Amino acid sequence: MNLSELTSAVLQGMQISKTQALFLWQQPFSALCENADRIRRHFCSNQFDICTIINAKSGNCSENCKFCAQSSHSHTHAPRYALLPREEIVAEAYRSHTQGIQRFSIVTSGKRLSDREVEEMCAAVQEIKEKVGISVCVSFGLLSEQQFSKLKQAGVTRVHNNLETSRRNFPNICTTHRFADKVQAIRAAQAAGLSVCSGGIMGLGETVEDRIDLALSLRALGIRSVPVNMLNPIPGTPFAHHPKLTEPEMRRITAVFRFILPSAWIRLAGGRGLLPDRGKSCFLSGANAAISGDMLTTAGITTQTDMELLRELGYEVKRCNG
Repeated sequence: MNLSELTSAVLQGMQISKTQALFLWQQPFSALCENADRIRRHFCSNQFDICTIINAKSGNCSENCKFCAQSSHSHTHAPRYALLPREEIVAEAYRSHTQGIQRFSIVTSGKRLSDREVEEMCAAVQEIKEKVGISVCVSFGLLSEQQFSKLKQAGVTRVHNNLETSRRNFPNICTTHRFADKVQAIRAAQAAGLSVCSGGIMGLGETVEDRIDLALSLRALGIRSVPVNMLNPIPGTPFAHHPKLTEPEMRRITAVFRFILPSAWIRLAGGRGLLPDRGKSCFLSGANAAISGDMLTTAGITTQTDMELLRELGYEVKRCNG
């Protein structure tokens, strides 16, 4: 199949294979991006999902993920603090809601929250649901199905847990937990009745095949919200000297992910601010979602700037349900 035939096949519901994805990677850049955007419009129309996050517990993480400023194995200036007070989290959710954001994510550092911490976060989520009305996503690490069930009862609708990279490459970026542990947590969240947001970070030293394997793993898990992060090489981390990806590289990644995950919300996330156009060209190459505002330990792009860009591109901001 050529590029045109593969595009038509995807539009008709065919799932492309790994061999076909590797073929796509070699296709002319402009044509690849244009066809990816065609697939995006077919399956997702001009709907765009935008969310914000709060770093509700920072630093002192036991895990040795080589990209992360919050790892206790790194030597960075990332802030360190325990769980934020409930009223602070609720206030931030309200602020996001007043800016037109429809999904708010509470993120914490560490391998997993304790049962006590889960209870505290359940109380925060309940108050957000009562006083704000915004949809709540949480990223609390490798929790059990029982813990996820408690969060769902409190009002959480989605869990975030990035696979980060391919199964093959995962031991090169983290050895304190496994790729299989990530998959187990994702399945536990799904078993508890929650949708899952999961993706990865590009620029970790992975191969093209690793990137495609990551997308195929996400497809196999039925993931519909897929963050595509770009490594921000933070001084003090083992990956501090990794080269930053270019805008064309990120566009090609986005485009091939769209072919593999045609109906997903492909979400530009961490590192977007490093791109010269802040992701605009990726939003014309298959991406249709973003994290807005500040990231966990780095500054992001203001929601006002993002809203103006989305209006310019003709997108309709809408909360995704998958």
